[in-house]
Amino acid sequence: MLAPITLNPRQQHVLWATVRQYVTTAEPVGSKALTREYDLKISPATVRHAMGVLEKAGLLFQPHTSAGRVPSDFGYRLYVDNLIHPSQGIAQQVDSQLSGTLNWDGWSLEALLRGAAQILSTLSGYLTLITVPQKRDVTIRHIQLVLLDSTQILMSVVLDSLETQSMVIQLPSQHETDVHQLDALERELKILSNFLTTHLIGHPLMKIAELDWGRLDREFQRYINMLQDAIQMLAERNQALESTQFVVSGLGEVLRQPEFSETQQVQAIVQLLEEEQDQLWSLVFETNLFEANPEDSLNRRVKVLIGSENPLEPMQGCALVSATYGKSQAPLGSVSVLGPTRMMYENAIAAVEAAANYLSDAFNAIL
Repeated sequence: MLAPITLNPRQQHVLWATVRQYVTTAEPVGSKALTREYDLKISPATVRHAMGVLEKAGLLFQPHTSAGRVPSDFGYRLYVDNLIHPSQGIAQQVDSQLSGTLNWDGWSLEALLRGAAQILSTLSGYLTLITVPQKRDVTIRHIQLVLLDSTQILMSVVLDSLETQSMVIQLPSQHETDVHQLDALERELKILSNFLTTHLIGHPLMKIAELDWGRLDREFQRYINMLQDAIQMLAERNQALESTQFVVSGLGEVLRQPEFSETQQVQAIVQLLEEEQDQLWSLVFETNLFEANPEDSLNRRVKVLIGSENPLEPMQGCALVSATYGKSQAPLGSVSVLGPTRMMYENAIAAVEAAANYLSDAFNAIL
């Protein structure tokens, strides 16, 4: 690990300009290009000397002897920690797109997260990963029983994470298709829905065993076993769902970057997304995402992992920018963008934090 380094203002400016130029062009950067494109107010020879100092410090390197310089992971790290501020313009653009496009109340959890991921990937140009809210504290918000036909009903359970669990249930006995009987059955199901919602709201699905079915009128007793079994099955199914679920968007966006032109690199990223989500989840949702680091100039809940800082090998040519979203200061999930280390970090950091803030506002408003 390279030791901390102190740069003078000129060297900082040259490093900043080198990173910006390389991010823009994806080509090794020479002193003439910096002198031409940026107002450095120094000669190309002075720029070359500053770049040489930065190279000796491990902040830049030459991919070929005759080529210009390219930022190292260490150079990007110093750039992120000391030389930039998140773009307020990008943050406002992301918030405006999310607020103007998504509907907190009318959409399901999946639709809300998928819509947010699509907007973020389009605006950032990077792969977007949003973790589904964790289920350990999820409770019942509403239960509805809907008649499908004379022999089947649909039970839908809305959880406080906005996720909906549904199951088709066979009625305990055959019913005639007489219109009046079906109307009576629909009324019964409405009463049952109200009963279940009233007594189970705010409780985990597994609390079904504690429900006092004796409060249910005698005429509805024939439904008890059917409903107990159905809710128990939903509870077990909910527990079995992987807590590492992601909503993913923008694979096409990131594959347009020249760093991912090789098939092997693409396959490694796709395999990570498809087969190693548990490892990826622990990386984007670990505890230190929620803790502000006083030594971090960003002093925010955004975490940036650059190149070799990523413990997962397929990501060591990438940068990962992550932030948490939550409810009442409690974390529910994370928002991340994954792209090449040649990333416009000031935009990515601002976009990710704006998306996380939007989702936190949404969950605080509707849960």
